[in-house]
Amino acid sequence: MGIFSRRHNATIEATSTAGPRVAFPAADAAGAALDPALRALTGEWTIDRPHSRIGFSVRHAMVTTVRGAFADYDSTLYFDGAQPSRSRAELVIRVASVDTGVEQRDAHLIGTDFFDARRYPEMVFRSTSTVHEGAESFRTTGDLTIRGVTRPVELQLDYLGSVLDPFGYERAGFDATTTIDRTDWGLVYNQRLEAGGAMVSEKVRLQFDISAIRSVPMA
Repeated sequence: MGIFSRRHNATIEATSTAGPRVAFPAADAAGAALDPALRALTGEWTIDRPHSRIGFSVRHAMVTTVRGAFADYDSTLYFDGAQPSRSRAELVIRVASVDTGVEQRDAHLIGTDFFDARRYPEMVFRSTSTVHEGAESFRTTGDLTIRGVTRPVELQLDYLGSVLDPFGYERAGFDATTTIDRTDWGLVYNQRLEAGGAMVSEKVRLQFDISAIRSVPMA
């Protein structure tokens, strides 16, 4: 599969303007100037699924790491480079799309021990504020809802740059990471090991590798 493929065009979804606002403070409040090139990024964006990954990793049996990702989600992204306080972001993930590479494990994850996908089919992240830390680094706070429980999380967000790809799409890249305690959202299932410790770590690292495409306005 090529890095860019015309077959992927059908997966690029229109971006809604709905969603909460992300408040970017003025550069002097953050203590570092925003890159003037960010002004050119003002507009609606959507996540290009084939070139992005909404993933997680967790320690298993104290000695290995299990990694997985969610394939089905909707994104609402707006960035205003001139007035960043008008920016906003929302991500709605269908938890039944989880993929760890093992069908039996995936079935366990969407069952009642973990996500309980029948009762709570979606996991939602809505941004609430973002602080510019310097250069291309930001710290974003938002509300994460899992199994009907909403709690704040803080992500380290890095802007990786923008480019016009060979098919005429304007792309911007971002990486975001955070570590949460899954028990805060009611995901408490576990098994204790005979030698001590837990089969599944309570700490889960969330990883967002984003290739965002500028949305084309409707004529």
